[in-house]
Amino acid sequence: MLKTVVLRSLRCLSSRQGGAMNVFDRSMKRKQKQWASSLLDSDKYDYLRDEAGSRVADRVYDVSRTFPLALDVGCGKSHIAEHLSKDIVERLLLTDISDSSLRNRRKCEIPSHCVLADEEFLPFKENTFDLVLSSMSLHWINDLPGALRQIYQVLKPDGVFIGAMVGGETLYELRCSLQLAELEREGGFAPHISPYTAVTDLGNLLGQAGFNMLTVDIDEVQVNYPGMLEVMSDLQGMGESNCAWNRKSLLHRDTILAAAAIYKEMYGNEDSSVPATFQILYMIGWKPHESQAKPAKRGSANVSFADLSKISLTF
Repeated sequence: MLKTVVLRSLRCLSSRQGGAMNVFDRSMKRKQKQWASSLLDSDKYDYLRDEAGSRVADRVYDVSRTFPLALDVGCGKSHIAEHLSKDIVERLLLTDISDSSLRNRRKCEIPSHCVLADEEFLPFKENTFDLVLSSMSLHWINDLPGALRQIYQVLKPDGVFIGAMVGGETLYELRCSLQLAELEREGGFAPHISPYTAVTDLGNLLGQAGFNMLTVDIDEVQVNYPGMLEVMSDLQGMGESNCAWNRKSLLHRDTILAAAAIYKEMYGNEDSSVPATFQILYMIGWKPHESQAKPAKRGSANVSFADLSKISLTF
């Protein structure tokens, strides 16, 4: 029987008083996720997380290894585990800030335990997990470098972190439409789409956290909607509404209508639907171990690049 463990950490309080960036209202994000996961029809808003979760699971299978103990950070309703088998992951810990999400998690064949914990403050000892997963939650972290360092710390040597998060070009259609509408109707604009991490920064962040043998790649998922209002409604149903501290709490009705018209005019499809683009960044990083392959020492090569043109190939 699965059980939920509530862990409270004193270092949470002291860390909040440090110098880390404070862009997002984490309490608001928890409320948004609580509300979204408690909807009677919440499953119909899970299509993006399901897609990202399945692609993260594909990357786990690519490793071709059995992991005795794994951790899913910010699991939501467990969108990765349902795509994994107990032959690959023997035991799994699921963490999220929303207890409603954990209660409504998807069934899977892997023996699992749930831990109610903030992704920014992982309450686990160092060198605990063989595998750490995360899908579609790290883009709401205030201190992403710090979160990656914590993930690195809880991994065992030669453990691997495989994750997915929303990238910087996500929802550019909605962002541009709202900005143009506000400039026209109100003479200025406020941020309505949360800031996201650029792919060019992600590799550096993983390297600074200590990971090696890095892999970062991008997928773009484009979803068509009847109109802009349906895009915004689905984002709310996903629990993906903006929670930045500097967000504007109210959008005027005429601004929304103007933005919807701009959206359809600039990006609309021939069938009158509108696209919304989600850029998903996938990352893989390993915790160093002496058994891992290492680059050869500088100057150890016995063939010069200048000699490559002299090599004759025989077929």
